[in-house]
Amino acid sequence: MQDNSHDPRIVANAILERNNLRPITQISLQKLLYFAHGIFLQRYKKPLVSGYFEAWTYGPVHPAVYSSFRSAGNRPIDFRAMQKDLRTGDTKELPELKDIEALRIINHAIAAFGDLTPAQLVQLSHASGGPWDKVSKRAQSEKMLGLRISNELISSCFQYHKVSSCKFVDLGDFGDDAPIAHHGLG
Repeated sequence: MQDNSHDPRIVANAILERNNLRPITQISLQKLLYFAHGIFLQRYKKPLVSGYFEAWTYGPVHPAVYSSFRSAGNRPIDFRAMQKDLRTGDTKELPELKDIEALRIINHAIAAFGDLTPAQLVQLSHASGGPWDKVSKRAQSEKMLGLRISNELISSCFQYHKVSSCKFVDLGDFGDDAPIAHHGLG
């Protein structure tokens, strides 16, 4: 699979800028990024973001995006990811996402999933037979490093993934997300 993908922090910033349905927490941002990535993989046969997603307790998480927004905790994110110059330690703004195809998919993901609560997004990302579910089940029977969800798995499963067509039972708020391995399943 060819990789002309974008920095996941730039895509996350674009999601934060474009969403006006509700404040976005880390969990919601992660799921919107994951769904946009899956839709993009299906439509264009290439990844939206570079790097990888991992199967964490509350669904797929991109570690680079998690790290960028960790300080928000479970509160709504009111800042944007920055880039750090490793030589000087200075931070500066990341460039704006200009890819029209990527922005179109982000808008689609926000329209389809943006008004769901974090609990509903988690429930949707845990779909039986979906990428998160497959990696999570595999981790219960074999040792896995990092619990990565490959783009190939996302692509092969995503066409069968549940879509937002109804409201789910709100399961309440979630605390900080953590890899499944940190909960004794890895």
